[in-house]
Amino acid sequence: MTHTIRPIEPRDLDAARDLLRQLTGWEMTPAEMQSRLDFVAASPIDWLFVCEIAGDVVGLLGFRLRERIEHPSRHGEVSVLVTDARVKRQGVGRALLAFAEDFARDQGCVGMFLVSGFKRKDEAHRFYQALGYEITGNRFVKAFD
Repeated sequence: MTHTIRPIEPRDLDAARDLLRQLTGWEMTPAEMQSRLDFVAASPIDWLFVCEIAGDVVGLLGFRLRERIEHPSRHGEVSVLVTDARVKRQGVGRALLAFAEDFARDQGCVGMFLVSGFKRKDEAHRFYQALGYEITGNRFVKAFD
């Protein structure tokens, strides 16, 4: 099965919305998704990529460059990684992560990181650890009302 990874295009808007709904459970409107595409297009540090199998969009990767303030280096951040439920365990996530790592190297990054919630620890965390990622800390979040 051949995975084709390419930058997101406007024609991918509905597929991206569906993938993000699968990831978050939240239904994004077309206008909201378009605003995310516009944001990424205007950002010098953010990219969105899709993975296709036989022309069908089955994965989404958000990538961000992170400059470290405390050390003169940069890391790549996987800001979004989602595989369509129809093709789980068929190498899409692995292909997207490998692509992200190569892209990060091309951008001069010395490493990669990502954040994954506790709800996904049984499946996703094992997947990341199997690919060499280590748990190095906790993320603290405060929501504003």
